[in-house]
Amino acid sequence: MENLPKKVRSKKLSTRVDLTAMVSVSFLLIIFFMVTIELAKPKMMDFGSPDHGCCDCPNYHEGENRSLTILLGENNKLVYFVGLVAHPIKEAQKVGYGKNGIRKELLIRNKFILDMSAKFGKAQGVSVIIKPSKKSNYGNLVDILDEMKITGISNYAIVDDFTPEETKLLASK
Repeated sequence: MENLPKKVRSKKLSTRVDLTAMVSVSFLLIIFFMVTIELAKPKMMDFGSPDHGCCDCPNYHEGENRSLTILLGENNKLVYFVGLVAHPIKEAQKVGYGKNGIRKELLIRNKFILDMSAKFGKAQGVSVIIKPSKKSNYGNLVDILDEMKITGISNYAIVDDFTPEETKLLASK
């Protein structure tokens, strides 16, 4: 019996699993989803509604005094008016971009509105309505948004619906 072969026992391997890579992937996924959720939140621009008694102009409604509408047309055309298109406080004028164009008009109008509304205890600036036409280019919209930033006007909205009067006004100027 001595010649019987000995049983060879198999060597037991370690059952330890390295989870380092799994932890790294988990953190990357968590960061990815946190960033995508933050970017997916809707961003809404606050458009300040007119204040009662903003200006002491008796012939006009209070919203008309604070609103300045900018129409963007083809070939870098820019027309603006103050108030309503049917009864403007300041007639429509064609101006250019830059410091001697729309920026100058925005600064003048904003200062006037701030001075007038400060008399009533609540200083609110001008509200700008930007209306790019279908024929205007994207660069013009970026330029006018740059002007809003430069002049410090925070109450503005981009609207894409033109009234027939505004279309005629843009074509005639």
